[in-house]
Amino acid sequence: MNQVIPQTMTAAVLTGHGGFDKLELHHDWPVPRPQPGELLIKVTACGINNTDINTRIGWYNDAVSGDTTSGGVAGFSTVADGAAGGWGDQGIHFPRIQGADIVGTVVALGEGVADDWLGQRVLSDNWLRDWSEPMNREKCGYVGSECDGGFAQYVALPVTNVGRIQSAWSDAELATLSCAYTTAENMLERARVSSADTVLVTGASGGVGSALVQLVKRRGARVVALTSASKAESVLAIGADAVIRRGVDAWTAVLQNAFAMDNVTVIADVVGQPLFHDAMRVLARGGRYVTSGAIGGKKVDIDLSHLYLFDWELIGSTVTWPHVFPNLLRYVENNEIRPLLAATYPLEQIHDAQKAFLAKEHVGKLVVLLP
Repeated sequence: MNQVIPQTMTAAVLTGHGGFDKLELHHDWPVPRPQPGELLIKVTACGINNTDINTRIGWYNDAVSGDTTSGGVAGFSTVADGAAGGWGDQGIHFPRIQGADIVGTVVALGEGVADDWLGQRVLSDNWLRDWSEPMNREKCGYVGSECDGGFAQYVALPVTNVGRIQSAWSDAELATLSCAYTTAENMLERARVSSADTVLVTGASGGVGSALVQLVKRRGARVVALTSASKAESVLAIGADAVIRRGVDAWTAVLQNAFAMDNVTVIADVVGQPLFHDAMRVLARGGRYVTSGAIGGKKVDIDLSHLYLFDWELIGSTVTWPHVFPNLLRYVENNEIRPLLAATYPLEQIHDAQKAFLAKEHVGKLVVLLP
């Protein structure tokens, strides 16, 4: 039997593209009602991701060329509401509740949803799909972008976007998983990473980067992680075979010392512009470069003669394959990976949480806790 659900809730509501003034805390926001095929989740925790910042400031818009940090506080004046400021080529419909890494308990069911979902501990699968064509990217959307997400006490999601979980991880630890780990695992799937590979991971202390380190090691491959000197020991502790300290180490010297080689077979990049050329210099002939982000800058130059003469593959990775999310739930339940929870913030401090996220002084993920 469905629980009694309040009429209003506390929610962080994005009202347009711009600075923190566009992210408003409301204590009287209407609680959604689950539609046919949907679940209502009482949210307990929700992770913070680059896409939350990027969408708020309109960074995805083609008119923006800077890094995410430079516009992370005030936004970009070149992006107006209604412009293509989201991950796809459509504008975001405001107001919007962001937050894709949702963890909580099912408290109400829409028509057609099996009763055994009620009371289940669940995580969100972030990609909204037309399940008659699950990999038709033109029909995909994202939780917190094309529908409301988890920076609120309640969220309604299609049952197809929810996974049950049985794990000793806390709710805050589980909220580190969905976006970062599905993004990372899909990158490795797209780049066909196997135990024969040596993988360079950029931004290795961040959410996706630290997930990449663990998931590369899970595949039996070798990983060299690029990070700041202050985070080198933390990144080694999560499984990196070697670390390149940004601005300190010679890349080829690290590769020679660690692996007796000058090149890597795969680059898994989330940083982009400031590291791109240095990274490509150590990519082996026939190597694969895969990216799912460009927090340091999205405009790069490439010598096309190198692309074809070295038989490189350049791979973009955004929409995940449908099997990635259920596989990750299995990795958690089998204790094949571990959570990297850096800090938690109450929803009322979401501005502080995003400022800390932009400062990039943490290793792993920051998570918002719901009242």
